[in-house]
Amino acid sequence: MRMTVEKYDHITIDPEQMNGQPCIRGMRLTVRRVLEALSLYPDRKDLFAEFPELEEEDIRQALTFAAESMGDRLIIRGQAA
Repeated sequence: MRMTVEKYDHITIDPEQMNGQPCIRGMRLTVRRVLEALSLYPDRKDLFAEFPELEEEDIRQALTFAAESMGDRLIIRGQAA
């Protein structure tokens, strides 16, 4: 059963797809992969050439979702505080 993460209509989670990792619009493209792609293709034109199925809103929601998932943790000398 696929579900959309509340307030993120471009992020879906389906236990039957990609081991339940958050994906973009039900595609086999994970939020993690989008973040990795952003680091590899800082120029959005190149990013969209490599991933034509992506939309600007997909990227915005992936970044916001990832930031909120991080929580407010403080890392000191390799340990979470």
